[in-house]
Amino acid sequence: MTKYLGTEKFNHDEITSCTGILITNLGTPDEATPSAVRRYLAEFLSDPRIVETNRLLWWFILHAVILRIRPRPVAKNYQQIWTDEGSPLLAISKKQKALLQQAIEPHFKGKVKVELAMRYGNPSIKDALLRLKEAGAQRLLVLPLYPQYSATTTASTFDAIADELKTWRWLPEFRMVQHYHDHDAYIQSLVNSIGAFQEKNGQPEKLLFSFHGLPQKYLDQGDPYFCECHKTARLIAEKLGLKQDQWILAFQSLFGREEWLKPYAKNTLIKWAKEGIKNIQVICPGFSADCLETLEEIQVENRDYFLNAGGEKFEYIPALNDEPEHIGMMGQLIKQHAADWLNIETKTDIKN
Repeated sequence: MTKYLGTEKFNHDEITSCTGILITNLGTPDEATPSAVRRYLAEFLSDPRIVETNRLLWWFILHAVILRIRPRPVAKNYQQIWTDEGSPLLAISKKQKALLQQAIEPHFKGKVKVELAMRYGNPSIKDALLRLKEAGAQRLLVLPLYPQYSATTTASTFDAIADELKTWRWLPEFRMVQHYHDHDAYIQSLVNSIGAFQEKNGQPEKLLFSFHGLPQKYLDQGDPYFCECHKTARLIAEKLGLKQDQWILAFQSLFGREEWLKPYAKNTLIKWAKEGIKNIQVICPGFSADCLETLEEIQVENRDYFLNAGGEKFEYIPALNDEPEHIGMMGQLIKQHAADWLNIETKTDIKN
């Protein structure tokens, strides 16, 4: 049916409307090869939210130096953790998507569709949004799976979504979860995960909460990530009944020569070992799914730092991944932020 509004002409096709849920994570190369890693790093490190510096100068450094040197060693790291299903992050994320679809469907009176996207790499945010558009999503809730907000993660996700939506004539009603670093269900899920792990493996002398690092200047310029990481760790420690000398928060994944958020995980682990601490456990609360930073950087690289400095027992507590309690927590977040959408009837509507 053709309609006119002012001087514009529209072609309307009847479709069934739905509520779209988009869960997002950082991303992964398509393959554990230097060429695939190069493509991934080029997209990731070209984001001005990730590297805040002179763009022309950075373009030269990135293409003349980093993308010539880094892909091969990074690909070798990926090869250590690659599975028959491919990238662990992507495989786990796909399971999260499927389980979340099953978990939230009964709570929506109308049609609801969950899609998965990666900020960098595939499946892309653009493609995921187009699939939701084709499904008739007239309401869109985005859940970036970063518990602690940072401009480098959550805000960057918003940028990519906005870039795609700028090309749409008819926008869906839009909402976005900014953070859930102190959400009761999130904290309790981590507490229960730690408790179950320690019931099976015993209590450590020290528990390390390791979060992904950021340049110190980002905190100085107002990024709340550092503070939200500290609140997460403090709430977990309080629920576990830990004393102040039984745990510490540190930051991993440093890059470049500038100062990053401290203390550094590597230095903390070496210091503990040299002080005679023999038995430690590490958990990474900022990662919603195990990935290169947990499976290789923590379980391999940082384990070696600790053991080579004199430590004896190093244990990594897995991310929440696709555990039922984690999926339930995501469902709670969705119901909380889409409360007034739950009872919207599926209806026939018009498509732009």
